[in-house]
Amino acid sequence: MTQEKKKLSLFSFFAMTASLFITVYEYPTFAESGKTLIFFLLLCGLFWFLPVALCSAELATIKGYQEGGIFGWVGKLLGEKYGFAAIFFQWFQVTVGFVTMIYFIIGSLSYVLDFKEMNSNPVIKYLCILLIFWVLTFLQFRGTEFSAKLAKYGFVLGIIVPVVILLIMTVKYVGTGHQINPRFVQDQTFLPKPKEFPQLVSFVLAYMGVEASAPHITELDNPKKNYPLIMFLLVIVGVLLSTIGGSAVSMVVPGKLNLDSGVVDAFKAVIGSKIIVKLMAILVSFGVMAQVSSWIVSPTEGLRVVAEKNLLPDKFKQVNKNKVPTFILVIQGFLVSAWGAVLTFGGGGGGSNVSFLTAISLTVIIYLSAYVLFFIAYFVLILKKSNQSLERAYTVPGGKLMQLIIAGCGLIISVLAICLSFISPSELKGSAATTYVMTLSISFVITVAVPFLFYKFYSLKKKTKAN
Repeated sequence: MTQEKKKLSLFSFFAMTASLFITVYEYPTFAESGKTLIFFLLLCGLFWFLPVALCSAELATIKGYQEGGIFGWVGKLLGEKYGFAAIFFQWFQVTVGFVTMIYFIIGSLSYVLDFKEMNSNPVIKYLCILLIFWVLTFLQFRGTEFSAKLAKYGFVLGIIVPVVILLIMTVKYVGTGHQINPRFVQDQTFLPKPKEFPQLVSFVLAYMGVEASAPHITELDNPKKNYPLIMFLLVIVGVLLSTIGGSAVSMVVPGKLNLDSGVVDAFKAVIGSKIIVKLMAILVSFGVMAQVSSWIVSPTEGLRVVAEKNLLPDKFKQVNKNKVPTFILVIQGFLVSAWGAVLTFGGGGGGSNVSFLTAISLTVIIYLSAYVLFFIAYFVLILKKSNQSLERAYTVPGGKLMQLIIAGCGLIISVLAICLSFISPSELKGSAATTYVMTLSISFVITVAVPFLFYKFYSLKKKTKAN
């Protein structure tokens, strides 16, 4: 008798999804915007994150749309070629994003271990990337249940606990007469100046990934009821935690922020005990490790579904006894290793912010390409008459006009963020700015072309032969 697969509880699925996008390592980037971070987080939360969550909730509960996540949603509405491109972008972007996440882990652990070269020496930094990522990859071979458990503990211990402690200590810090950093109070208004709008890119990144757990929706207990509920909870928690964390770092860290270790610097500013600060650094590192773990397994399940459709080599179908697509995880590991080399040695290296900023922007524009297809697919769902009869457990409220407005907001901000990403950040000057733009542009063009060329010259032929 076949053993029934265990279902994920509401909180387990919530924690796994939250671990995909609640980015503690982004707090220093938010903090550089000062008080305007609140404006950007609310703008992106209401007009981008909320549309993604609402549209995902509707698409995920349509009968027959549960398999493959964004591949199934876009593929059924725009055609298989675009569904293939969407899942490729979602998966491939995180091979870049992993490096960003691990940079933060390395920055925190270098402080814990009193080993500065770990974050400043490019060779040592790269070796640390390889060690951390491959260990986490092999741990995921134990299955989704293990990944969900790790995400649950990582979310609570590595995100909730540190953010609450940071909030309490920041209130105490300000309440005992310490001066708030001029970075946060220098502007009288929350509204950004026109020249500050390129910062929008980093704030969009704060909410990316909420739909990436959708390939596992079949493992969620009572998905028709629980998935939309989880999406609403994530919007509230995501906006709240990002605002608290970014504001606290901006208020208490003096001088120029280091994007790799800014969160640890915030704890150092408000907590006197070095031992407690190191404990906080360990906790936030654990939280980001849990985030890396969630990302390792989430999009790869979508790729496995693509392989089952005969659009990828047969080896991509391979799973172990825990139903984990091990071959895809190994291929992913090699790609992450390659990106780690490019961004560490070619993007400014070491402790420089060039590599960090390039990685963040590349992650954004690759992923936003998937979101552009996602929102266009939702427009087709709403506007095409034959789609109105599709059975679904949840519908975005407000009627067709409100649905179009909500999806339109998400699409506009997606396109705007892609365009703004190609403007070099103000802190990069001269050759650093040139390196940023060139690395970003070349990588983006190649990445967008790959899935369409692969589909045309390989996938179609393989599918025809299989049929």
